[in-house]
Amino acid sequence: MFVGEELVKVDARAKVAGRAAFAYDLKTENMLFACVFRSERRHGRIRHIDLGEALALEGVVRILSAKDIPGKNLFGAIRKDQPFLADGTVRFAGEPILIVVGKDEDIARRALTLIKVDYEELCPILCAADAALTPVLVHEGGNMLSCRTLRKGDVDRGFADADVVAENTFGTQWVDHAFMETEAGFAYPDGDGRIVIRSSTQNVHYKRAEVAAMLGVPEERIRVLQATTGGGFGGKLDVTVEGFLGLAVYHLKQPVMMRYTREESFLSNTKRHPLSIEYKTGARKDGTLTAVKVGIIGDTGPYGSYGETVCLRAAVHATGPYEVPHVWVDSRMFFTNNPLSGAMRGFGMPQLAFAHESQMDEIASLLRIDPLEIRMRNALRKGSLTATSQVLSASAGLLETLWQIEPFWRRRQKRGKGAGFGLGCMYYGIGNTGVPNPANAHVELGEDGLVILHTGACDIGQGSDTVLLQILLDTLSLDPRCVVLDRGDTDTSEDAGSSSASRQTYVSGKAVYEAGLKMREFLERHGYYRGKDLREIYRFAKDERPLRFDGYFDPPAGGIDRETSQGVPYATYGFATHMAEVQVEEATGECRVRKVHASHDVGKAVNPKLVRGQIQGGVAMGVGFALMEEFIPGKTSSFDTYYLPTSMDIPEIEVMLVEDPEPTGPYGAKGVGEPALVPQAAGIVNAIRDAVGVKVYELPCNVERLKILLEGKEKA
Repeated sequence: MFVGEELVKVDARAKVAGRAAFAYDLKTENMLFACVFRSERRHGRIRHIDLGEALALEGVVRILSAKDIPGKNLFGAIRKDQPFLADGTVRFAGEPILIVVGKDEDIARRALTLIKVDYEELCPILCAADAALTPVLVHEGGNMLSCRTLRKGDVDRGFADADVVAENTFGTQWVDHAFMETEAGFAYPDGDGRIVIRSSTQNVHYKRAEVAAMLGVPEERIRVLQATTGGGFGGKLDVTVEGFLGLAVYHLKQPVMMRYTREESFLSNTKRHPLSIEYKTGARKDGTLTAVKVGIIGDTGPYGSYGETVCLRAAVHATGPYEVPHVWVDSRMFFTNNPLSGAMRGFGMPQLAFAHESQMDEIASLLRIDPLEIRMRNALRKGSLTATSQVLSASAGLLETLWQIEPFWRRRQKRGKGAGFGLGCMYYGIGNTGVPNPANAHVELGEDGLVILHTGACDIGQGSDTVLLQILLDTLSLDPRCVVLDRGDTDTSEDAGSSSASRQTYVSGKAVYEAGLKMREFLERHGYYRGKDLREIYRFAKDERPLRFDGYFDPPAGGIDRETSQGVPYATYGFATHMAEVQVEEATGECRVRKVHASHDVGKAVNPKLVRGQIQGGVAMGVGFALMEEFIPGKTSSFDTYYLPTSMDIPEIEVMLVEDPEPTGPYGAKGVGEPALVPQAAGIVNAIRDAVGVKVYELPCNVERLKILLEGKEKA
């Protein structure tokens, strides 16, 4: 058996030994280097561009503009609204305008400083709340990207039935992905004249489609491969360097390298959406929730990216992992001239968890009920109705996570002044929301007797390569030495969808399982499990060649109503409870997270060590989200002013797993990548309240903000 075993990650040795080839490691001696010239304005029209000095610089090969794009100059995962290169109008500071190609990186970057642009200044929209009211437009169609509503029951009746009501407004910040490897890629023409792109990415098939559309060529003329990727967290879902590299190779027919500096990455890459959340919660004296009303306003920046997804997912999950009979949610996402926001680990859920878990502690305080107890009374469980009226028929282990946390919660003891404990719970729909969410995979038997697993799933450090191999090995009962992985190559794999939404173990894992079942039937039929060798089977199965076995899986979600959001947006959900212990120094406002207990229902841990690693990483990211990370437009440009948790900030972490099997998942498994992060900031904020009695309504609760809150408490 391989499922459930703690196999070492298949790429671990190569990475530790320095053999893994990241994008910039692919450079060759005869390559050119491309850089992006970006707007310094938040909103403006380009009157004139002076390229004279830049073109005169020795070593500059070509400067490309929107006029050099032969196909469509628009891309986007959901709506095609973002230009590869600005064509007349710039909508955010950092928007790409030109591609400068030089003989080396120094020349290309020097040329950037010689380009002069004359702009007509346009008034920027810098506040999402004002975007609906101002006559200034980011786009001609208006400033609202998306509005999603959720209606269940009669919310007025629900509040009438309530004995207590808590009403608060919460705000969250822009957060950068801060992956170790910045955006990078290498492209070249192959022997057949096709363009080959190897990049740091989370979805090779999507990138191929966008580059082909930009160049106006069939997709088969483009090949995209994933280079070893140094982190993603959602920031490498959108097109980054791939389009620029494709355009440069299209025109120059030479190998081209591109990598962003950290400053470029901060300036141009998508951020976690800042949200303003108005939250009203009603409950009876016994703690039973009666009604929830939520108003969400989000800032997506100048283009859609994944803003519509965040808008909808926030609405669907707004109540948190609790059964509430009456729900009213309005979720709106607006265009602004602020930084571009997009996919980031959790798709809006870390922001919502901060709000709904703060509300749960507020209700518990008003009713003088233990915070753990009130969560147990309202927890979603088998047979419960979610906010979308979906019946949870299986794999709903929130209560089990609470039970695992309970002994530590009951035994908690404050270690001196300023110590506190807090809880954070969550549920998270696995995969895309209310839309088809398929993955393909196939396995084949080679002449040498090796079984090759082909998948388009991108491993960005989370370990999907290892997990998918474990699922196949278990399905086929094979020795690991008999199996080879081929992944992340558009030439050799079918579309597996993106490495996002915690979907690859569940969706691609099931596709691999289905392919494995077909191959297992073939091997049984040809006597492999009765002693025949795989090479022998290959030789004697010549009439069945190619010996390829396809797998496909699309989660059985049923979609949702457009007006009420009632329905089945996801086939399965992850559940979790985190308990945080903090120590607050009241004199300075410093908060340290001392220990975290984290319990997660993962369906089935295909590789328990990797699951624990995901949860530990989620806790670390949650510490940053809660206490220190904040991107400030116009001010944040590097890690000098963007504060990340270091090893000194990471608490002791105890991980506990609940395995409530998901019937549709491979061996019962579902996802954990994003659930690992979602409840952590909420638990920290509630622990701060327990420690020093201040309520936190805005993140990050850094030293300065916490000190102001403490001073306000002293004056009250």
